[in-house]
Amino acid sequence: MSFSRTTLAATVTVSLLAAAVVTASPPAVADSNLAASGSGDVVQQGLNRLVEDDKFPGVLAAVRDRDGRSRNYTAGVADLKTQAKMPVDGQVRIASNTKTFVATVVLQLVGEGEVELDQPIEKYLPGLVRGKGIDGHNITVRQLLQHTSGLPDYDQDVAADYLPVQHTYFEPRQLLDLALAHGAASAPGTEWSYSNTNYIILGLMVQKVTGRPLGEEITKRVIERIGLEHTYWPATGDQTIRERHPKGYWLTEPGKPLVDVTEQEPSMAWAAGALISTPSDLNRFFAALIGGKLLPPAQLDQMLTTVEAPDAGPRGASRYGLGIQTFTLSCGGFAWSHGGDAPGYETRNAITPDGRQATIAVTTLPPTLQTATHVEDAVDTALCQ
Repeated sequence: MSFSRTTLAATVTVSLLAAAVVTASPPAVADSNLAASGSGDVVQQGLNRLVEDDKFPGVLAAVRDRDGRSRNYTAGVADLKTQAKMPVDGQVRIASNTKTFVATVVLQLVGEGEVELDQPIEKYLPGLVRGKGIDGHNITVRQLLQHTSGLPDYDQDVAADYLPVQHTYFEPRQLLDLALAHGAASAPGTEWSYSNTNYIILGLMVQKVTGRPLGEEITKRVIERIGLEHTYWPATGDQTIRERHPKGYWLTEPGKPLVDVTEQEPSMAWAAGALISTPSDLNRFFAALIGGKLLPPAQLDQMLTTVEAPDAGPRGASRYGLGIQTFTLSCGGFAWSHGGDAPGYETRNAITPDGRQATIAVTTLPPTLQTATHVEDAVDTALCQ
């Protein structure tokens, strides 16, 4: 699932994103892998603290420095029961990072003349977006991408009590219907409010315009195009993670043992967060995207045009573009990113103008705002060291 800020506040923590920018080509991952112990590296020390102080079961990271050198890091364990070692650059559910992939496909269709950003979604999905205070004639494609549509978030219905729906299959239209039943959260274009519903609608639009499944379009237009070998869209009914991966855990309530939720039904996230990837592949994706490998300049410029998004992350001071977000750096300036929260996994990532990159994944959702901030602080440390 790809949780919103409201849902995580009600269950375990803040959701949402991180940040980064780059103008470099996708980095090659070096063979320099650092284990969780015995290192004086400041990045490794930060990851160790996430395990020792914040009690995350395991942490994965991929970092690229100013010199273009890439390193993979691990801390903690992959399995609380067996104490198995964390797999270097293992696969995780990347949740809302999927939105940046979907936004890329939409903007490619804009560049091909198949979609217009400021046309109402009604043009592409006539009669579909309707509810109390909701009319697809009044909501544009840009507003969906930007989270200014005013649409409510369906995750309030499926995420607050997750375990009963862990293995439940959802059709995208079911998710949309759950959201529309709540009525409008605000008038379109009046305020920024993160809603997974926006990307369910965009996924349906991609399928309508192309005549092909969303996962196939993401695979063809992004994953295969830039050679992401460890990133994939789960097949219908596939609840597993295919390659080496740490287990993901769910906290039912404070003080209770963590529950293994590694195998889960990804359809409840769909276009809002179904993809599976690795830290290194996520770095490659964002480097290719910001480096102009996936979008023409005009569409990339539209993607990076932002609005204020004050509640977009625990560290604050964020802005949101079209499926991408800013992340303020302690060493000055900002980066571009997204990030994602799924049951069992949180991922934060960032890429700076000079090519520094960091992606960090932890294997349970942060239980407090403070621990959520610590994950983002670890990204900041990796970029500002």
